[in-house]
Amino acid sequence: MILERKRKTKDPCPVCFLNKSRCICASIPKLTLKTRLCLVVHAKELKRTTNTGRLAVTALANSEMRIRGVEGETVSLSDLLVPEYRTVLFYPSEDAVELNSEFVAADSRPIQLIVPDGNWRQASKVHYRHHELAGVPRVMIKEANKSLHHMRAETTAEGMATLQAIAEAFGIIEGAAAGKALMDLYEAKLKATLEGRGLNL
Repeated sequence: MILERKRKTKDPCPVCFLNKSRCICASIPKLTLKTRLCLVVHAKELKRTTNTGRLAVTALANSEMRIRGVEGETVSLSDLLVPEYRTVLFYPSEDAVELNSEFVAADSRPIQLIVPDGNWRQASKVHYRHHELAGVPRVMIKEANKSLHHMRAETTAEGMATLQAIAEAFGIIEGAAAGKALMDLYEAKLKATLEGRGLNL
């Protein structure tokens, strides 16, 4: 279920982007893990209060954010392709393989997860416009999203909010505790967002 927002969030927290009366920053975990996250976010996405990807960057010590879509600026991701990490692009392309325990076990190097963040059109451009990532394997989670409530409308059965998808991925790569910590953060953001729209979970 989604209740459309009727107005913009007033005086949002600069970190969680919720109204300060519903701020969840005290609930953000601090996780130091082997898996590295690089969030490639569109500049316009950062203006949306429903964005969840930046919360993952805040929670994960071994992470960074690259901003694309700024007029007149070109973003290269070539420097991410380092041998000490097994780099994958988290994107459901036709050639994407399922991210599961077998995939993780096939290579002993820690995984670097590049995650496009934005609407579907914005995220897809990371997949096909960044030619430096042409040889990077695409991975996806193939299970349907069974959540009853969503931050935004999802157009596919597998569609998830960015933080929700990252939580699922880290649960597979790093284990259930890491996945739960990130999913609890997503649930807190979702609950507070929907409350702001007048819906109590």
